Amino acid sequence: QPQLVESGGGLVQPGGSLRLSCAVSGSTSNYYTIGWWRQAPGKEREGVACVSIQDGVTRYADSVKGRFAISRDNAKNTVSLQMNSLKPDDTGVYYCVGECGGGPWGQGTQVAVSS
Repeated sequence: QPQLVESGGGLVQPGGSLRLSCAVSGSTSNYYTIGWWRQAPGKEREGVACVSIQDGVTRYADSVKGRFAISRDNAKNTVSLQMNSLKPDDTGVYYCVGECGGGPWGQGTQVAVSS
């Protein structure tokens, strides 16, 4: 069973930045797309960003456009999420997900944005 392992979460002040990384066991080429979802306390999970493994085309939730950037490195079998201008509403557990929701989920990494 392919695995996705997230890292890079933590506590950051509003306006700060974090970079999340997802290590994909085997190869990123096992997937058409890989994405990041998040779940805030008391809220449902939501899709944040998605990247096409073959051509790098990306898409984002409106709430993060212009602040977050997803990228993939097929040579290293990783997918990253650069998060800038973080807001308290970005707080939550962030998951790396195969096929941007239709595949396996990682265990999640906690992001907390607070002063």
